[in-house]
Amino acid sequence: MTTIADPPERGTAPEQADAVAAVTPEEQPTFAELGVDPSIAGALEAQGILRPFAIQAMTVADALAGRDVCGKAKTGSGKTLAFGVPLLQRTMAAPATEPGMPKALVLVPTRELAVQVSEVFEPLAAASELRVVAVYGGADIERQIKKLRKGVDVIIATPGRLIDLGDRGELSVAQIETLVLDEADRMADMGFMPQVEWVLRRLEREHQTLLFSATLDGAVDRLVSRYLTDPVLHEVASPTTTVDAMVHRFLEVHQMDRVRVCAAICHTADKALVFVRTKHGADRLVEQLGKEGVRAGAIHGDLRQTQREKTLKDFTEGKLHVLVATDVAARGLHIDAVDCVIHFDPPEDHKAYLHRSGRTARAGSAGLVVSLVQWNQILEVERIQTRIGVKLPIVEMFSNDKRLTDLAAWDPKAS
Repeated sequence: MTTIADPPERGTAPEQADAVAAVTPEEQPTFAELGVDPSIAGALEAQGILRPFAIQAMTVADALAGRDVCGKAKTGSGKTLAFGVPLLQRTMAAPATEPGMPKALVLVPTRELAVQVSEVFEPLAAASELRVVAVYGGADIERQIKKLRKGVDVIIATPGRLIDLGDRGELSVAQIETLVLDEADRMADMGFMPQVEWVLRRLEREHQTLLFSATLDGAVDRLVSRYLTDPVLHEVASPTTTVDAMVHRFLEVHQMDRVRVCAAICHTADKALVFVRTKHGADRLVEQLGKEGVRAGAIHGDLRQTQREKTLKDFTEGKLHVLVATDVAARGLHIDAVDCVIHFDPPEDHKAYLHRSGRTARAGSAGLVVSLVQWNQILEVERIQTRIGVKLPIVEMFSNDKRLTDLAAWDPKAS
């Protein structure tokens, strides 16, 4: 197993923006030195990506050699290129297949992640003369079918839509030579493991599997043991834990004042991500925040895919400063420069707290995480604190409190 500890250093290109380098750029091998085809290396260079980041430098050579690979790395570590570069290069050399029978498959947990992976792949695929199609729920399936019928080399898919297209006879995984399971731990958390195994059992050809996950225990470990052959493990280890990189604040708020407290915090943030438990709650909070002068957008499973994509794009580009999301909708999102995460509704457990909170404090930057706690949620939140190793007082606060203007600078232990 290879393990590299990453210092907090930012890259310059979109996929690299939240990735951290293992060593200084001058010490890192170039993509060409790792054996990457000149057409792909040239497409990377055109985007300003000259040298790989840690997870890429570790995994690309093994993946190009045809090894099964387990990459332990969190969202934002640069793993899309870590599997994308070798997948595309090996697909270039694979024999032609019939329409609806791709040579490579990337399986992802959410539609947003499918779109993001597709966007990273597109310029590299164009340089490699490969056809990439992303298929996911919430989008027009007939339009996706038309693309498949024109021929496809690489498919990027969520499990449900992949199975749906298979049942319709429009897509087969029988000729897959390279399989990527991205964010495998999240697919397990979201209950997708039966669908993932359904796909794996239908791979007829000898194939290579690249699995990437933030954790490699539980259901993911069983998946690795059952379906991967002599995999090599590479891990990008962070010098500080995610929890330590965050500023945590726990505020006891009154039900009638909770929206105004949330609005006051949002007014001080450049980009805030607010978590709620339900789809209806997300829509209601967006409306309530609007009445407090906060322009926010919602993202959840009941929205049309075009609407979700527009809201996410507006938030990413800074046209919206506040995004209100449910847990499932936010899984796998890659959003830069979120400086504040607000738990408007408490998370289900400590793992959900970490998943939500991990949208800030990325690549060494500081991040503020605020939990709004009502009186009947105090014990629940205290249990979460114990599990994540944080012990801070839950301080009562009203929406007119001046401390809300700079919660990061305020010391709750001194109150």
